[in-house]
Amino acid sequence: MRCFPARVMNQKLAKTWESTERISDQNMEGSRVCKSCGARGKAIVTDHDTGNSVCTSCGVVQDFDNFQAHIGGINGPVGTYVRVGTVGNGSLYSYKETKIYEAQKVIDDLMYKLGFSATKSSEVKHMIEKITEGEYGQGRWFSVLVGACSYIVMRKDLKALSMEEVGNLVGCDVYEMGRMIKRVVDFLDLRLPEFDIVSSFEQAVRSCPSFREVSEDMISRMLKQGVFLVQCLVNWFVTTGRRPMPVVAAVLVFVAELNQIAIKMGDVASELHLALKTCKLRYKELLERLVKVAQSLPWGKDVNTKNIMRNAPSVIQYMELKSMSNLVDKENGSECVVYDTNFLVGDCLSKENLYGYDVYGTENDSQYFKGENSQALHTEAPERLHLSHESLSVIYLELKNEASIAKESTENGYTRTGKGREYDILSFTDWWKGESELSRKLFLKQILEKDTGLNATPPSFDRGRLAYERRREKIYAAKLRIQRTMHPSAAANDDDKNDLSVLDIGKNRKKRKRKMHFDIDWEDFIIETLLLHRVREEEIEKGHYTALLGLHVFNGGS
Repeated sequence: MRCFPARVMNQKLAKTWESTERISDQNMEGSRVCKSCGARGKAIVTDHDTGNSVCTSCGVVQDFDNFQAHIGGINGPVGTYVRVGTVGNGSLYSYKETKIYEAQKVIDDLMYKLGFSATKSSEVKHMIEKITEGEYGQGRWFSVLVGACSYIVMRKDLKALSMEEVGNLVGCDVYEMGRMIKRVVDFLDLRLPEFDIVSSFEQAVRSCPSFREVSEDMISRMLKQGVFLVQCLVNWFVTTGRRPMPVVAAVLVFVAELNQIAIKMGDVASELHLALKTCKLRYKELLERLVKVAQSLPWGKDVNTKNIMRNAPSVIQYMELKSMSNLVDKENGSECVVYDTNFLVGDCLSKENLYGYDVYGTENDSQYFKGENSQALHTEAPERLHLSHESLSVIYLELKNEASIAKESTENGYTRTGKGREYDILSFTDWWKGESELSRKLFLKQILEKDTGLNATPPSFDRGRLAYERRREKIYAAKLRIQRTMHPSAAANDDDKNDLSVLDIGKNRKKRKRKMHFDIDWEDFIIETLLLHRVREEEIEKGHYTALLGLHVFNGGS
């Protein structure tokens, strides 16, 4: 057997392959049919430049004649969107790497919007990595998780960050954000410090767009006044069990109006992402508390929620003096309140000059310092004002003379209006001192130890007490109705006695009819049903009607 070199063998194989392809092409061309004219045989030829088959009879290019299969391995040519995780040409990422990359983009974007530093951002990332075990996530729930971790990090550092602001940036409501925060706290077994309402108020004053054009001196003044009122509301339990930010908005609007800054509650509520109705309720509660404090003043009987803004400087000054009072002789069981009464009485006398009150004349102010009112001062609040009638009269006369001298020397200090005279707020002595400790941030124990001129109870406790009294009245009325039904003769005699008592007490016919009229609603019928099933009145007073009906009325086994 003859052996040929490999090179010669390859050349012979190549020639044989070419001749074979030529013969196959000729056979294929001979068997082809033109799609246009139907010519066969040699009419179909191959164009050597393009590689397409062309009919020489009609010149039509034949379809599906130059197909090339792109076959390759890992380094061969590929199409677009073939491999999952391909980013760019030649780069290859897995699904997990892409997910982590997108999650970090979400975290960085929220950190930038919140203005977090690099240290705080790293704490948030570490917390998310610990919770998700390095898997991170995608979707809306992950954005809520990032917001919850951001709130917790700032809360741990005693920094002010409202839940409403974070929820607005993330795109969820405060309820969903609160649930996510609770889940994170439970999972990590954390103990968050108490919410700092004072820092939240300071941040609200600095960040609200409505106060951008206010001077820095006025901002500092509003901060001290607002912190004082906020901590007084804490002392009065207005913030107990409530969301703190609506209280902040109410104090912010009140302080702005007090310093003659035009602002609307709706604007502040929208800027702080709060419900307008809740802010108005807190504002109303603030006015009601200030009215109760004003009742301790000699002219407090004339103060109500409509004119409390005019009397607010006097009331706040009284509260400030009470908080700075020096308590002595506690061992003997007596307390002596010592403070400067010149400012307090002077504020009352010059109220039309300072705060734009309607002018009634100084002779109307003297009614509070006459002999018939001096007894009320000693009997109503002896531990608050240890002042004699003579001392109040002397102070009144001195300040009356000072006010008359200042009025004569000032020519342009006021402008005449239809209702009275409005004076410049800076014409006389400034009422705000800012010397009380409540104007600075204090601990909760220190706030509760301060005397602010009012011993208030939580609003929820007051509403619960009123609800108990209302249920007692309904129970009593239900018992009377049951008695009238079961004993008509005895009930008729009782009705005659009640009518006589009504005629004796009230001679007005309309008033008598109103007293004899009873409104019965669904609660009255439920109370009657429970009384007929011998349910104790103490249980009915609690108001758990559904549970009582299920136990005593609809329980078939009893």
